Amino acid sequence: MKRLPLLLLSSLAVAAMAACGGKKPEPVTPVAGPDADSLARAQRAHEDSMRAAQEEADRRAREEAERQRRIADSLAAIGKSTEAVRTLLATLIHFDYDKAIIRGGDAAVLDTKVAILQANPGLRIRISGHCDERGSDEYNLALGNRRATAAKQYVVSHGIDGSRIETVSYGEERPLASGHDEEAWAQNRRDEFEILSGGESLKQP
Repeated sequence: MKRLPLLLLSSLAVAAMAACGGKKPEPVTPVAGPDADSLARAQRAHEDSMRAAQEEADRRAREEAERQRRIADSLAAIGKSTEAVRTLLATLIHFDYDKAIIRGGDAAVLDTKVAILQANPGLRIRISGHCDERGSDEYNLALGNRRATAAKQYVVSHGIDGSRIETVSYGEERPLASGHDEEAWAQNRRDEFEILSGGESLKQP
């Protein structure tokens, strides 16, 4: 009678050990998907990146617009400067009847032209001499030549290379005033000054 309970207990113990003897399987850790906070952070980072890129593009556009404005202002200033110098350079000088002598007031005009030529070493000009209608064509052509030459000699004597200055005489062929009195004749006894080259962008003296 005592053996039966012992056998029963032994059987139960073996069964229990058999049940516990196998290794338990490792628990499977589920793969975590993106949570709401991660998605929000990624979205904010993307928006920040796009905003920074747009701000940089806007900054560059403003800088380019400013650069273009400065260029335009500079060109406008150059244009005004060039036009002012052209006006000074084109100022006429006049002569007394049958004379080719530079008058006092006209010497100051020529001094301005000397300064312009000094400030613009690439500038070349032509001086044309003119007369009123009195006198023969041949005489007036010769007188016009003396008047152009007088102006050139004055400029050269103040340091300008003579190779930068051409002269021509038109005599009485190109009057400014069409009258036949002293007022018209006084306007026609003149030298004119024309740019031949180097006048695209003139500096003020």
